[in-house]
Amino acid sequence: MALRAVTRALGSLSLTPRIAAIPGPSVLPAAQVTNNVLLQLPSASMLLPCRPVLTSVALSAKFVSWKSRTKYTTMPVKMRKSGGRNHTGRIQVHGIGGGHKQRYRMIDFLRFRPEQESKPGPFEEKVISVRYDPCRQVWDVKWWSADIALVAGGNRKRWIIATENMKAGDTILNSDHIGRMAVAAREGDAHPLGALPVGTLINNVESEPGRGAQYIRAAGTCGVLLRKVNGTAIIQLPSKRQMQVLETCTATVGRVSNVDHNKRVIGKAGRNRWLGKRPNSGLWHRKGGWAGRKIRPLPPMKSYVKLPSAAAQS
Repeated sequence: MALRAVTRALGSLSLTPRIAAIPGPSVLPAAQVTNNVLLQLPSASMLLPCRPVLTSVALSAKFVSWKSRTKYTTMPVKMRKSGGRNHTGRIQVHGIGGGHKQRYRMIDFLRFRPEQESKPGPFEEKVISVRYDPCRQVWDVKWWSADIALVAGGNRKRWIIATENMKAGDTILNSDHIGRMAVAAREGDAHPLGALPVGTLINNVESEPGRGAQYIRAAGTCGVLLRKVNGTAIIQLPSKRQMQVLETCTATVGRVSNVDHNKRVIGKAGRNRWLGKRPNSGLWHRKGGWAGRKIRPLPPMKSYVKLPSAAAQS
């Protein structure tokens, strides 16, 4: 063993020439004889081998995220999974990892979006197909998973969240008009909250006009339009919490599709892995009956309306 170590040391000394410190090329030429010693600039063969660029940098330069796309398309877009991690690599959401590969379909949550060449006012669209969307299924199998519908009107097509009884061949209306009388609510149509009668079941509600639907988008959920007060609308969410928004916010009439989603049986742990849900640590233990949710009163009404304060009125 000692002889082998000495042999390796002698071999490394003979194969690795010692390179002296050399001034810059402006001081010495490429080759110069000094004290009978030939000094040369280090060549590529003398340097240690290294990769020209980092692999991760090269891969990220070629990858285009679907979030950075500016042009809308109805074609499925390639999507890279994050595993619940942000751009620094740290876990932000636990329980996410793996799962089947998916392609993202860009959903247009702003129902009233007229074309640039079209006339202002309400417009109709025709439902081409209703299908399952894998990206509506997130890691928590209790939520989302709503079906999507491909609708066409004018010179464009787009994906929207489908309602419960929506099917191919239906015609849906998108309007921004608030009349003196309430409209006859028809499932699948999109109207401002001020145009709908009180007690209508709604979904895909905006929190601000023109922002796009942000509430009541999960499978089989719906809200209720309780009342309209001074240009605002009071909505009851599926969680029984009330929300106040402007009556110009758009909402879709009806219930979100895939109503029986919460009744499906997973069957085995492997199916959760297919859906992208990663199991918890083995050190995790379920809490008993002493922990968990208590019976508490509902939280106060959430308001998106900027009402004048008492100090400003006085």
